[in-house]
Amino acid sequence: MIFNYKRVSTLIQSTERQLIDVPCDREYEDKLSGKNRERPQLEAMLSNLRAGDVVNVHSMDRLARNTRDLLNIVEEINNIGATIKFHKENLTFSPDKKDPYQEMMMTMLAAVSSLERSLINDRVREGVALAKAKGKYKGGKNKLSDEQVKELNNLYKNGVAVAEIARKFEITRPTVYSYIEK
Repeated sequence: MIFNYKRVSTLIQSTERQLIDVPCDREYEDKLSGKNRERPQLEAMLSNLRAGDVVNVHSMDRLARNTRDLLNIVEEINNIGATIKFHKENLTFSPDKKDPYQEMMMTMLAAVSSLERSLINDRVREGVALAKAKGKYKGGKNKLSDEQVKELNNLYKNGVAVAEIARKFEITRPTVYSYIEK
């Protein structure tokens, strides 16, 4: 089977530009940050993989945003006996063909991607700190009404998963936690 895995970081972003005209038998799509591995559709895809299957991913940063996770996921896919293809980087990793140059390229590109993410986060923190010092940063506007916040807290108290709550209100999981903490 051929699987396409797509990922964007937020619910409002689109995966439209990823894997255009790449045919597949099954498609998996996460709208969650790639900073950690806990993504429902990624886990579902990995649990459905069998030897001989192929996984298509638009680019390495769509699979993982840190080097360790990327290397571990690629190794896991290969250990199952499946192949993974990164289309933007034109890199393919097969269980039966180890290419040390491709592995080096993957590791280097993943490290650059991880560095890029860290630098972006640093710049955002610096910008927010500067804006706060000038009194121009008041924080984000509330995304939910008081009634929605009550509903969110009731759902959480009744054991509804945070990811499900986030999808229902079209907010991120960290935002759900910030409303729970209030």
